[in-house]
Amino acid sequence: MATKRLQANLEVSQREPRSITYEGKVSELFGQNVFHAEAMREYLPSEAYKLVLETIETGARLDRKVADQVASAMKDWALTKGATHYTHWFQPLTGTTAEKHDAFFKPVGVGKAIERFDGDLLVQQEPDASSFPNGGIRNTFEARGYTAWDPSSPAFVIGKTLCIPCVFLSYTGESLDYKMPLLKALNAIDKAAIDVCQYFDKNVTKVNATLGWEQEYFLIDQAHYNARPDLMMTGRALFGQTSAKGQQLDDHYFGSIPARATAFMREFETEAVKLGIPVTTRHNEVAPNQFECAPIFEECNLANDHNQLLMDLMEKVARKHNFRVLLHEKPFAGLNGSGKHNNWSLSTNTGVNLLAPGKNPKSNLQFLTFFVNTIKAIHDNADLLRASIASATNDYRLGANEAPPAIISAFIGTYLSNLLDELEKNIKAGKMTPEAKTELKLNIGKIPQILLDNTDRNRTSPFAFTGNKFEFRAVGSSANCAQAMFVLNTIVAKQLKEFKIAVDTRIDKGDGKDEAILKELQKLIKESKKIRFEGNGYGEEWVKEAAKRGLSNHKDTPSALQVWSAKSVVDLFEEMDVLTKRELLARQEIEFENYVMKVQIESRIMNELSQNHILPATVEYQNKLLQNVRELKALLGDQAGAVAAAAQIKIIDKIALHLNQLISLNYDMLEARKVANKIEDYHKKAFAYCETVKVYFEQIRYHADKLEWLVEDELWPLPKFREMLFTK
Repeated sequence: MATKRLQANLEVSQREPRSITYEGKVSELFGQNVFHAEAMREYLPSEAYKLVLETIETGARLDRKVADQVASAMKDWALTKGATHYTHWFQPLTGTTAEKHDAFFKPVGVGKAIERFDGDLLVQQEPDASSFPNGGIRNTFEARGYTAWDPSSPAFVIGKTLCIPCVFLSYTGESLDYKMPLLKALNAIDKAAIDVCQYFDKNVTKVNATLGWEQEYFLIDQAHYNARPDLMMTGRALFGQTSAKGQQLDDHYFGSIPARATAFMREFETEAVKLGIPVTTRHNEVAPNQFECAPIFEECNLANDHNQLLMDLMEKVARKHNFRVLLHEKPFAGLNGSGKHNNWSLSTNTGVNLLAPGKNPKSNLQFLTFFVNTIKAIHDNADLLRASIASATNDYRLGANEAPPAIISAFIGTYLSNLLDELEKNIKAGKMTPEAKTELKLNIGKIPQILLDNTDRNRTSPFAFTGNKFEFRAVGSSANCAQAMFVLNTIVAKQLKEFKIAVDTRIDKGDGKDEAILKELQKLIKESKKIRFEGNGYGEEWVKEAAKRGLSNHKDTPSALQVWSAKSVVDLFEEMDVLTKRELLARQEIEFENYVMKVQIESRIMNELSQNHILPATVEYQNKLLQNVRELKALLGDQAGAVAAAAQIKIIDKIALHLNQLISLNYDMLEARKVANKIEDYHKKAFAYCETVKVYFEQIRYHADKLEWLVEDELWPLPKFREMLFTK
């Protein structure tokens, strides 16, 4: 094993960066493999083109004749790109994307064939869906599930396949994916935000939620990856002694990007641009071999599709460069983990960012309206937001001194915090005098257009305002953004809806419009104040302070997931027409089951590594030491030999201690797993795995890492952190 590891290192040092053939302007490639509006304009009749745009804008159903025209145009365009197959590309509740490829090729007679693709094949298909997670909505023997075209996200070509973004639903109509609830949530916030915008601008007829994700990831050499069963099976190193040099010097952060990594980045960015993904940023992250990429903001549904597409693209391109991408939230203990910061805002068809201050009191009152309502939504639904980012993998990252804590809070900065405090104090009960109203508006009008430089960033906050957007920093690097985004957009939509009712009621009772808005904002500021926190989210002081404020602290996924079945949550999603009770309970069941399976897999790999890798290597080294001790005693005599071999005997004792504990704890964990596996209810099983199986992980790791430090380097069977993390 050691020889193989050394050979892997030799291959790394001798390998040249893979060259990129395209050397022209990247802007010339943008969207060339996407059936976007310009491509539709070229291939569709003008009337059909207008109807498709109307469908995208309003969600109206396409006439069958128009669907046939779109399908024909899409096929003709795809054939020019070399496509031979098509697929409905969807996002089942597995955490990855799914696709089934069918050929355009259709025989039409003896020795004859054509390329065929019609409206029926475009709009809806029926994949064999029996093995996708469904949470009890469907029986396994009932395989029928439908994929339905999402016209708002353009089709694209990868390789020789036309990919058509779709929703995925059961035979009885329930959502079985991430995209459908996201689309419904986006529709809900569009309606609610438009209604509130009418107080300020009657020309607003469309509000889009926008998303700008930041994707963090690790790169390691493929040879090292293949030699680590834990990385292959779980995405993280279950064992591994922290290397002497890690990230403590901060020398990797924003440093010069290694040549091999740059070559990989250039290729996946080029391919991303061809697919219309506007990736513009790349840099080294804090941990060695950790990097980040980020795009320009896009409409939320499209941005989410692009993130899912990019993660798949990164994996494929990495293999070409003899790398493997690690998207796990915490692949290496002792080093920063990886997140996927979701930067969220709202924009209107009039070109206004509703979470950006404006030039005058009116635009700033509009900004404060959406800003304060968002904070109130976070306050009222903190547990739901926590559940939206809960996973077995993200549990390792949250609160680990490089990621936000599990306690949901909002950071808004000193300037806005002071402003909200003043608003809370200065709005008087009863009718406002013209002088008081004028003074208040003047103060609101002083909000600077650019808030980015008026406060420091708070990287310890799960939900931070960063000048013209909110940054949901707690989302995990491997997650589908849609989970957090459909929750966020739903709760803000609900809050805006309630705000509109409350303001209209005040107006009906005699308040002026601005006065009614200000008084309702003051009420929301008071009610949501405890969710605002400007300090260090990593400190133990915050844990105590949060408890005093009555904020929840769900430290593990099973605890966080319980909220999905709460009556208030069911009522919320049903009222906003995003998810039914049946769909919510199914998702909760799937997430409990997913947690169990991930912890179970990690436990099994720990057993395997301990028994089949670490034990043999340790015993071999122990025998070498014992043989040397015997030879010293034979040469010098028992007493003198024992003195001469004292250091080795001490090491032998330590090895015996840690090896015995390693194997004993593994057996104890195995027995705990057997007990947990007998539990049929996945809710209870998840808690059993969390409380009786996972608790062994750190104990077992402790002894395995001690053995790595003691055993001869040549014999240790697993590539070490220092080897994996400093690939150039």
